Amino acid sequence: MWRKIHSNRDPRDTLFSELKKEFQPYVVKGAARFRSAAATYPRLFFAGMIVALLISLALSFTVFRQPDKVVTSVPKLRANPAADGFDQIMQATVKMRETIKLKHLVDSLTAKKQLSNADTLLLDSALDRLQQIRHTLK
Repeated sequence: MWRKIHSNRDPRDTLFSELKKEFQPYVVKGAARFRSAAATYPRLFFAGMIVALLISLALSFTVFRQPDKVVTSVPKLRANPAADGFDQIMQATVKMRETIKLKHLVDSLTAKKQLSNADTLLLDSALDRLQQIRHTLK
């Protein structure tokens, strides 16, 4: 299974060297023709280079132009994090006071034996508000 493969290939022969041997005559002929054409018609080659530069310039300012990005101003946040923390503490305190008042209201309404329509609506709105406060504190 692990038999050694014997090859008669010269180790100096590579893919590049073989391709070079095959295509070198064509490359040499093409280079010689280009050199003779450039020596015979230098103005034509110069004009061709100028035209290529002008086309490149025109395309770079028209077709390949990147649209300008719209700069949106981001409002700056307050630089005083202590004030933000104090504001949050104050808001939490206000909500807790409101929660205590609502709980007293709910306790007084549930202590009644018979609720009127107004009491029922008041109890329902108080429970809804307690639910809202609970979600904002989480």
